[in-house]
Amino acid sequence: MSDQFPYEERAVWGPVACAAAGRVGDIAAALDKAAFLSRCAARHRAFGFGDPGAAEERSWRNSWPPLFAALVRAGLKDLQVYLEYGTPGGGRRLDALLVGAAPGGALGLVVIELKQWQTCRVLDTDRVMRSDGLVTAHPVHQVAAYRSFFQHWHPDSAPVLDVRAVVALHNATAAEGAALAAGAGEDVGVPVLTAEDLARPGRELERLLRCGDLAAPSAGQVKEFEEIRWQPSTRLLDHVGADLEGSSTFALVGDQQDAFVRIRQAAARYLPSLGQDSAPEDEGEGAVITVSGGPGSGKTALAVRLLGRLMRAHPTTRPRFITPSGTLRAHLHHAVRGHGAARELFPAASSLRSTARQAGALIIDEAQRIKRTGAGLPADLAAVLEHAPLAVIFLDERQIIRPDEGTTVEEIRTAARGLSRAHHHLELTGSFRCSGSAAYTAWVDALLYGTPVPWTGHTEYELGLADDPFQLQQWIEQATTDGHTARTTAGFCWPWTRTRARGATALPLDITIDVPSPSPGAPPRTWRGAWNAATTLTASDGFPLAPHSQLWASHTGGHQQIGCIYTAQGLEYHHAGVIIGPDLTWTDGHWQAHPGQSRDESLRHLTPAQYLPYALNTYRVLLTRGTHTTRIHATDPDTHHLLGELIRPRTSG
Repeated sequence: MSDQFPYEERAVWGPVACAAAGRVGDIAAALDKAAFLSRCAARHRAFGFGDPGAAEERSWRNSWPPLFAALVRAGLKDLQVYLEYGTPGGGRRLDALLVGAAPGGALGLVVIELKQWQTCRVLDTDRVMRSDGLVTAHPVHQVAAYRSFFQHWHPDSAPVLDVRAVVALHNATAAEGAALAAGAGEDVGVPVLTAEDLARPGRELERLLRCGDLAAPSAGQVKEFEEIRWQPSTRLLDHVGADLEGSSTFALVGDQQDAFVRIRQAAARYLPSLGQDSAPEDEGEGAVITVSGGPGSGKTALAVRLLGRLMRAHPTTRPRFITPSGTLRAHLHHAVRGHGAARELFPAASSLRSTARQAGALIIDEAQRIKRTGAGLPADLAAVLEHAPLAVIFLDERQIIRPDEGTTVEEIRTAARGLSRAHHHLELTGSFRCSGSAAYTAWVDALLYGTPVPWTGHTEYELGLADDPFQLQQWIEQATTDGHTARTTAGFCWPWTRTRARGATALPLDITIDVPSPSPGAPPRTWRGAWNAATTLTASDGFPLAPHSQLWASHTGGHQQIGCIYTAQGLEYHHAGVIIGPDLTWTDGHWQAHPGQSRDESLRHLTPAQYLPYALNTYRVLLTRGTHTTRIHATDPDTHHLLGELIRPRTSG
């Protein structure tokens, strides 16, 4: 390859989802050019990875030069390299991926995980604490999971792959690298290279980088690699599917079972089964199934069980599960954490259109959260209906909580008919939350959308009123001590400080509520609480103090923070405390909205009439998270008085 052409003309930018691609030598020569980094940032956005931001671009400027200096010195300038290589659906991005020709005709892949760290503290074999206090996955196991992706998502028709992995700590000393490697536990075949290693002589460095037997790939081999359509192996699908189907967390009863049977019947008609090349009935343009239901009706359990069934019965259709809820997606990743290559089965919502073009069966949960830009069906959902042979869409129209979100069954039905696709609608009417108390969910709906009625009680469910947030907090603490999951949520009526000082061991107490004194003449008290943490907060000894916001509802320490609609929607816990903030008050016999009290920038500009349905839907979600008990406190005196008249005084602690 001649050096007379600038990098921009020689680079293989191509359609591969990555920030940059090309030969090592070509990219090494372009690293110091501002136009190169700008192009990388543009591709990062174009492929749905989001805006890289100043911190990400700074990491590129800091980590790429030492990596490429080492690669060139090791004589690897003719290998193909991909920076920020994205796995299908944008589930993960690999810092760097080398591709070369391995012995015997295979393609050799080397996954490189870059870290700027100099020091870190190993908490256990899976976690490390960086010097800034952030707890993250151990890089050895992180890159081993990336290696696992290529091993388990490799189609039979693709070239044979020989996959290796390396961690490169370009700022660390040999001693620091050795400590990190030792902290990974068992040897998983991933070396940890340090600044000293990256400065070694060429041949030795080539071996350390796991590239000693790799030659420059031909243009044809690069093309073969880039044209691979990654799909999970039948073995992976069978194992994950069996886990999801066999989990008691996703057990089905009642109308869930009926819906499951009907959807399986549709799948058998429109999708090829295991060992078949085509569907039994290739009629029309496929099918769209909508499944609606209220809080606790079992939509998510049914959706997950359905994914498990489709993976086992129809593996060639590449079934995928997408949810716009980052919180729910984080919990699903946690559910399949035993399978390192399973994360890509749950692509990010930002990849909905590209996933629809690749998947034969697509399950969408919490579809009412999909972004829309105008009237009619959201564009991303329209792409699903156009491309996916079978789309199963779960939604609850009364959980639309923002003006830029939402879709309806009628919109989906109309769009499906316009595409000559069969449409079937299923309704889940059961209640598996609130101890199966349809009476409680009916009481909540009457409170918010109809005429409020007194709570007459239910043998399996307890509803109570907390006189102040101190009392609510005490109740949550006691329930947690008793071994139950207990969480408090509130309307988004107080600021949320997302960042914290380096080394902080406590969260900012952003929520402040003035409480009248119980004693005449005594000064009022102020209750203070912290929102859920934007990132995991860990003590110096590694003990978790506050989980990441997406895992607030289930992980240790979450009971000490206050959740909001975005961290609670789609989840449940045993005891639910709810603080109705000043954005919704009962005034003159009806609900009155106060958008100026909201801290959500997408809602503050609305009129009270526009804001009201979103506020009602938000509190409906918060009030229906508890499986056994709910306690409510309203900051507005008139609203609290209304609730006091409707809810019987507690007779038990």
